[in-house]
Amino acid sequence: MAKRFPFSPSQSKNLKFGEASFEILSDFLINLNIRNKDKLSNLSRYSGDFKDKRLIECVFLVTEELRLDPLVGYHAVELLERFMIKHLEDLFSTPHTPAGAAGVHKGNYEDLVYEKLSEKFHLILLSCVQIASKLSLHSAVVDNNTAAQFLHSMGHSVSKQTIMDMELMILKALDFRLNTPNPLTYVEILLEVLGHNDSSIPVEHLHHLSRHVLQFTYLQRTAIYDSLLKATTQCLSPSDEQRKTFVSVTEDCMLLGVGVIAVGAYILNVTNWEQVVEELSHITGISVKSISDFTHVTLMHITKNNSPMVTAT
Repeated sequence: MAKRFPFSPSQSKNLKFGEASFEILSDFLINLNIRNKDKLSNLSRYSGDFKDKRLIECVFLVTEELRLDPLVGYHAVELLERFMIKHLEDLFSTPHTPAGAAGVHKGNYEDLVYEKLSEKFHLILLSCVQIASKLSLHSAVVDNNTAAQFLHSMGHSVSKQTIMDMELMILKALDFRLNTPNPLTYVEILLEVLGHNDSSIPVEHLHHLSRHVLQFTYLQRTAIYDSLLKATTQCLSPSDEQRKTFVSVTEDCMLLGVGVIAVGAYILNVTNWEQVVEELSHITGISVKSISDFTHVTLMHITKNNSPMVTAT
């Protein structure tokens, strides 16, 4: 990608993994569980559509280029998906006549909407990264100067006012509700609770490895969940109805969190791996079988992709 973009020095709190009290962790875990269940009970027909591998990779590359904490990337993906779902639902549920839509047949309306969105999607994506950076205690903030400079380096000439307008548009669409838990948050909270419950588990090493496993799983989510669906249904060609029902699994961040930790524990060769899985099941209420199935499928894809993380220690 293009050159690096330095930030002006800014101080932020360096919250360290493993320092939270058990009482705080319990409150976090309860809140995450409630938020996760609420999300699963209000899924949209577009859920998961904006977690395509190429899109996630693009967000991760942008955060890396801007030297942001990885947490910003995961949060940006969640904000991007929430905004796009809300925006599309508003456009398709309310009579609109976008510029150039006069005389367009109803069947072509969606194509026109997607075409218009594609023209400014680079700005939408960067704005979500920018908003996420402002919510992170671990990262510098992407200001409008940095955003404009980065877009220019990518071949897009965008004014600071346009950047501000897009940011405000996203904020309003989300009703300024920005503190949405992301997959990395689930993994880290679950790991901390796991460490409190069983001090013999090397959570510090597991934390480092789990971040790599999560990144791999997130980038390969389509292939991994497709394999998990086929394994669950015992069907090589699941029906549309089965795929529709399975969305509640693909969007379950609690399952993703325990699955990632279980995979990490297996790779780390934790001697009491079964005990780790049982403890994760006890913490979340997710069955041992579900965690084991997720682990098996993910490990199969890691091995197939010959990922370096297999040899991580």
